[in-house]
Amino acid sequence: MPPDRRQSGTALAIARGTTRFLRSLDFSCVSELTLPSGRRADLVAMNARGDIWIVEIKSSVEDLRADQKWQDYRMHCDRLFFAFTQDMPCELFPPDTGLIVADAYGAYLHCEAPEHRLPAATRKSMIIGFGLLAAQRIGRLADPQGYPGIGE
Repeated sequence: MPPDRRQSGTALAIARGTTRFLRSLDFSCVSELTLPSGRRADLVAMNARGDIWIVEIKSSVEDLRADQKWQDYRMHCDRLFFAFTQDMPCELFPPDTGLIVADAYGAYLHCEAPEHRLPAATRKSMIIGFGLLAAQRIGRLADPQGYPGIGE
């Protein structure tokens, strides 16, 4: 996939390291998934059991303070996390979210997120959206002209 030019270099590095970490936990990830509410989540991770985690990436204190849309993400995941660099103080983040410290090469879980299981209908909607976006992105790799504007 071409680099996402909407994100800073720091945000892309955090996303890469966080994705590697989540893969080590047997989760598959998609970035920039549009949720049923219309919001777009930075990373959505799903495992073989159908557990769905959303990770909001914060590249700076300013980024955290300027963006409060993450509060809407809870209704679309079983666990909500923030991923950030070690330079940001953990105390800035809401206490009822998980914390992942990341760089471009990996990440570690600093604080586990509380679980709040999704209703079945929401889970189904999220699984379908996740699968469709992943399939569209794979299709674009094989035939870029066949998927204009899809999965971006």
